Amino acid sequence: MANIDDLFKPQTAADTSYKVPKVSLSGGSKSNEKATVEDEAENDDDIEAGPALPPDEVEDGIGDEDGRFFGGGITSGTAEALDYIDEQDEGDGMLTVGRKTVEKIDASWLRKVALNFERRISRNSELRAKFEDDPQKFMGSEADLDADVKALSILSDHPDLYGDFAKLGCVASLVSLLAHENTDIAIDAIEIIKELTDEDVEAEQEQWDLLVDAMLEADLLNLLYGNAQRLEEANESDRAAVLENLSSRTAIAESLGQNTSFIPWLLKRVQQKESVVSQNKQYSAELLAILLQSSSQNRTLFFGLDGIDILLQLLSFYRKRDPTKGTEEEEYMENVFDSVTCCLDDTDGKIKFLEAEGIELCLIMLREGKMSKPRALRLLDHALGGLEGGPCCQKLVEAAGLKAIFTAFMKKGPDSQAIEHLLGILASMLRSLPSNSAERIRLLAKFVEKDYEKLDRTMRIRREYAAKVAAVDQDIQREKSRLSTQERDERGDEWLSRRMDAGLYALQTADVVLAWLVAEDEGAKERIQGLLADRDESLDVVRATLQEQLRESDTDAEDSDRMFQEMLTALIEHLH
Repeated sequence: MANIDDLFKPQTAADTSYKVPKVSLSGGSKSNEKATVEDEAENDDDIEAGPALPPDEVEDGIGDEDGRFFGGGITSGTAEALDYIDEQDEGDGMLTVGRKTVEKIDASWLRKVALNFERRISRNSELRAKFEDDPQKFMGSEADLDADVKALSILSDHPDLYGDFAKLGCVASLVSLLAHENTDIAIDAIEIIKELTDEDVEAEQEQWDLLVDAMLEADLLNLLYGNAQRLEEANESDRAAVLENLSSRTAIAESLGQNTSFIPWLLKRVQQKESVVSQNKQYSAELLAILLQSSSQNRTLFFGLDGIDILLQLLSFYRKRDPTKGTEEEEYMENVFDSVTCCLDDTDGKIKFLEAEGIELCLIMLREGKMSKPRALRLLDHALGGLEGGPCCQKLVEAAGLKAIFTAFMKKGPDSQAIEHLLGILASMLRSLPSNSAERIRLLAKFVEKDYEKLDRTMRIRREYAAKVAAVDQDIQREKSRLSTQERDERGDEWLSRRMDAGLYALQTADVVLAWLVAEDEGAKERIQGLLADRDESLDVVRATLQEQLRESDTDAEDSDRMFQEMLTALIEHLH
């Protein structure tokens, strides 16, 4: 799954033309790209940072020979007053960087920027209304506004000002520009919003919450959705806006799914045929995966659209064919797999997957696929798992899937993730296939055939991961000996993570499989005891692993987890 929380991709050379240049403290730009709005503004090279205040303007002056507007609605007296405030507020508001004096980015600077930004918006609105049929007479103010919007990117380097930015009303004004008639300005507003909410911004949670709450109150989500529909992807600049719409941060994207038209729009977009998979199509698949992971309500809506069937049809294209590595198509395929995977932990998702012949497709990928093979294993692991995985387990056996599963299991050198998924599939079948059913008998026969070679393989896997976990446990014990009780509690999650990285899940799942075989078959029990005795071990080591799982399980768990606890308790009884 896409981590799903690693979601937005760094821009490639193909889309650098859409990146908003971020103004630096030295007055330079972090990008050499040009604005998409023709900037008819006067030369602003002497501006050090942030949006510039307009020059002394003629009251309601409209136009010069080039059609440029200077009427900002500020008198010379007001300008003098602002200059005096700037001088008195927090010193002179300037910093020396090297041999160059630059403007200080602080609350005083932000108030000045806010005043100017609101003035730009008002001026542009007035001129658009007054000269609706004569664009030349308001394009100057539009260029000024576009430049001011771009310059707000510097705030991403100063998240401590996010709260003030929201209180001054600038966040609502910025969000309102998503509905601006000039799509170039709407594009830049979207890109600035993305920059301010980017994961790389070093904002405290409280600072980020203040900014995002103000955006949501300004109806950001509906405006983002509206832009996704009104902008034409055929236009390069509009395409950038759609990309930025779809690469919004996860916390914002979650609520987009509540708009009943948005998921259908994404589902339609990922099906669009293209000779080469575009960024738009890839981002659509990525956002769809985020929305499905974020909410069970989103998944319920998705099931009603036959979404799993549609996505499986898209994935069937890759049952024998691999996308080129490092391309948008590879990312697209990954995101489609992630979308299906996150649906398979729901009962309705398993049913839809079964109806759409997802088990059969995954088995074809296991036999004939390359890049799709490990992803198909992951799908099967999720489909067969849980309390409601029984029908999928039966379908896998009926579809002659045991051969494909055990062929992959017996191969040397599969990575740890593949091992975990294969063990998970075997454990799920041992748990869910009905007692004395033909499917269960066929599964047990696989472990017995060829002198218990599959059982021996399970024991080798157990030994490998037991050694890795034991080494980590020894390190943790040494660390614990030097810590207080409180310090041990604080590091509990870290130690568990290290044990999981060493292969704790694979060890626990392997022991569940072995415990089932001990309980089911006397010959298998004797074989397991003999293999353990070779290293002076007994069934006690398997029982200890199961007891640890039982202790760590939630006593207030849901029905499926309680069933798992009951299963562990019963298996422990058979290991005496």
